[in-house]
Amino acid sequence: MHLVRLYDCRNVAERDLGIEAAVSAVKSGDLVVLPTDTVYGVGADAFKSWSVTALLNAKGRGRHMPPPVLVGSRNTLDGLVARMPSRARDLVEAFWPGALTIVVEQAASLQWDLGETNGTVAVRMPLHPVALEILRETGPMAVSSANLTGEPTANTADEAREQLGYKVSVYLEAGPCPAPVPSTIVDLTQERPVVLRQGAIEFDQLRSVVPDIQPAAA
Repeated sequence: MHLVRLYDCRNVAERDLGIEAAVSAVKSGDLVVLPTDTVYGVGADAFKSWSVTALLNAKGRGRHMPPPVLVGSRNTLDGLVARMPSRARDLVEAFWPGALTIVVEQAASLQWDLGETNGTVAVRMPLHPVALEILRETGPMAVSSANLTGEPTANTADEAREQLGYKVSVYLEAGPCPAPVPSTIVDLTQERPVVLRQGAIEFDQLRSVVPDIQPAAA
């Protein structure tokens, strides 16, 4: 059983130590819990298939529910997708970093295994300084909400630790999420963009950027 460490990122010195420990853990293939602008996430190196498997196992999820990928910059997206529809660029320009997840066709050359994705990937750039600092060091991370499947989402790292325990090496605490609402998910792999999940970004906000977007199915 490995050591579990929790760092309080509200303390400057501990924040730096925590980010360093989290980056090291991710590069080693371990899981970390980190704050985002929506809910706390549990993350792994997206390019280490065994780490992604550990992430799914930690949550009690199967491969049929692949995790989304978080990136630290908009530029990273170009290396992950087969093609960037103009509507995707418009949405990214308007809402990244922020609470928008886009589903796009992944580049065929990517050496990763996120689960049963059918050639697509859900990507988001979070608006949280701790998350962005880690992502810029680690590269793309597979990140899912830091809770067991079917249990309430964690609003602090401490709450995440109560559910995930020793499955995670490093927990980064940054206090309660200001607005614990999951991201809005938009599918951009079809002719017209479709909202798959209504979340923090309202439909009208999306429509102001992409007028032909379709709402989530009732």
